[in-house]
Amino acid sequence: MSAATDPDRGGLDRPQVVGRVNDWFALNARDLPWRRSTPWGVLVSEFMLQQTPVARVLVPWAAWMERWPTPDDLATEPPGAAVAAWGRLGYPRRALRLHQAATAIATEHGGQVPDDLDALLALPGVGRYTAAAIASFAFGGRAVVLDTNVRRVLARIEDGQQFPSASATAAEWRRGEQWLPDDDATAARWAASAMELGAVVCTARSPRCEQCPVAELCRWRTLGHPAHDGPPRKGQAWQGTDRQCRGVLLDLVRQHPDGVAVEALLEVWHDRGQAERSLAGLLADGLAHQAGPMVTL
Repeated sequence: MSAATDPDRGGLDRPQVVGRVNDWFALNARDLPWRRSTPWGVLVSEFMLQQTPVARVLVPWAAWMERWPTPDDLATEPPGAAVAAWGRLGYPRRALRLHQAATAIATEHGGQVPDDLDALLALPGVGRYTAAAIASFAFGGRAVVLDTNVRRVLARIEDGQQFPSASATAAEWRRGEQWLPDDDATAARWAASAMELGAVVCTARSPRCEQCPVAELCRWRTLGHPAHDGPPRKGQAWQGTDRQCRGVLLDLVRQHPDGVAVEALLEVWHDRGQAERSLAGLLADGLAHQAGPMVTL
């Protein structure tokens, strides 16, 4: 393993941590449907899970996979169909990016999700994390999968900090590589198990240290769970924002396949100027289209 004992971290034995967390995962992993799906199913789940809890994704993912079980199936439909099916998952641009990714897979990869990191990164809507997650979860490859859960787990175990920085740093990506086992199978298991540990045990608000397989190896616990002393952690505002307004307008258009009159659409929001600005944004992003006085998907 490349994950070795680190003398600068009080002799932390990374391979021991990896082994314990992987063993814990083997017995405690949630039965999530995309974990027993195709590479396309994994890709769809990663798009849907961006900034969205697992519980909200389960039903839409199943419906999506039933309707579009392959990239080719989705690529043959217009982008508006993807936006309509996205429902209230939020961040509807993801639906457009997913449709674009399906089209690229259908036209450039023979309908098969590629397993190469560079090829995955070239797909619309696929960034560093998503490419690594697909390579690891769909194909069992060795890749640094660094989401918020994994970053929090490593910050607590190794740094003794309650939370990592607001966004992933270059140093965190380097550390992720240091933690990564050399062989593909163990590395892929670690990517999934570390994420699972952060999602269900080493949670942000109410960590269940008594259930953690590496509690006695965790520096944060050893130090007495010191509180976060960095910049205040701010949740994303929603009430009254343009994002909420856009969601309301788009949901109304989604409910009327034949279109909604512009005036009727703008009247559903209390601030006319904000509604006009939000509608302009939806049209500019290609999430909705205007033909004369009507707006459709």
